[in-house]
Amino acid sequence: MFHMAWFLQTGFGAYGWNQQWSGNVAKDLANPQLFVDLATSLERACFDYMMLEDSSVIPDVFQGTMENSLRGGTIRFDPMPLVPLLAAATSKLGIVATAATTFYPPFLAARLLNTLDHLTQGRVGVNLVTASPHAAAQNYGYAQHFEHDLRYRMADEWVEAVKALWDTWEPGALTLNEETGVFADYTKVHRADFEGEFYKTRGPLNTLPSPQGYPVICQAGGSPAGKDFGARNADTLIASARGVDKMKAYRDDVSERMIKFGRDPKDAKVLFLVEPVLGDTQEEAQAKKDRMDAAFFANPEPALAALCYISGLDFSTFDLDAPLPDLTGRHNGHQSVVENFVRAAEGKTLREALGATRDVSTSVTLVGTPDSVAAQMGEVMDEVGGDGFLIALPVTRKNITEVCDGLAPALRRRGLIRDSYEHDTFRENLLAF
Repeated sequence: MFHMAWFLQTGFGAYGWNQQWSGNVAKDLANPQLFVDLATSLERACFDYMMLEDSSVIPDVFQGTMENSLRGGTIRFDPMPLVPLLAAATSKLGIVATAATTFYPPFLAARLLNTLDHLTQGRVGVNLVTASPHAAAQNYGYAQHFEHDLRYRMADEWVEAVKALWDTWEPGALTLNEETGVFADYTKVHRADFEGEFYKTRGPLNTLPSPQGYPVICQAGGSPAGKDFGARNADTLIASARGVDKMKAYRDDVSERMIKFGRDPKDAKVLFLVEPVLGDTQEEAQAKKDRMDAAFFANPEPALAALCYISGLDFSTFDLDAPLPDLTGRHNGHQSVVENFVRAAEGKTLREALGATRDVSTSVTLVGTPDSVAAQMGEVMDEVGGDGFLIALPVTRKNITEVCDGLAPALRRRGLIRDSYEHDTFRENLLAF
């Protein structure tokens, strides 16, 4: 059996703006109901969690303007306030919201996530990112963002500081003894007094111990620094290694790094990104995929804008029909993603490279009926030795229905995913197998 989750690529934002299956998107902005519908559907399908990506900027690198982003509806509300609403509609599903370690003070993060873990009855998780745009750093008062590997050094210390605060209440500190009138044993609540190279915090938390001990930590990083950070700290990792061989290599690499840090590789679940294209027949699914590819090639602007956001470089300044210029040392963004693109672009024009990387963000191409795609997912995971898949489709009710009422039942019939939850907390269900 393997685990399943859903990656909301623009978090608590707008999906399918002005597209055929976008529903009532023009009137539903900031309305949580679409995301509640996703959560209840995922729980019905026995998914482990949903993960809300986040960002602090309206991207403006492409052509040096916000026009592309705002024309296409690239906005994001803060995902943290959405978490309790999703939890109120569900009882087992894990709910992961994104936080940038660079911009969240450790005490604020520790207290917020502890509170959310109580409000969700032990079902909250946090996706830790270091962020990459200089504009994001400038929104928090910095002149520019920190260098890539330095951000991860800071993030490692950030996790230490947050865990030190979570540990300020020892086991047994909360007594709730009505006979003696003692709410908590003050001898078991202590200051953190954490002082590192980058962070300093006193403590203790003025909340109560988290139902899960620590909220579940999620992480996605493909660079050596990113993989080290995930191997040291994460309970679940998101990966987009392309093809079975690279998926297996990624899982093996993370396992080796976890052992280096004194952890059991079974204690962190690696889920691989996929965007299944589903149809009632194989021919229908393939025709759908062909239409999607044709739309992609007809308008390369969204792909270029995405590269701009990820790298911090304005790809609109490069000639689409010339080889990609040397980008060495020119970007401070998502290093592994940019490096993968550069490798794919060798010997090609930029336009050809965009085509060659049409599916670069996903691990395997899945096109077919729910049953044929389920069979392929089972075969891939058997070969990879990973822990599951993360659906990365846009959040529309059509996609939700196809996955939760088509693909998930097909996976269950093959015994590939759970048919019920064994435990109450996110962490326990994540580690159940």
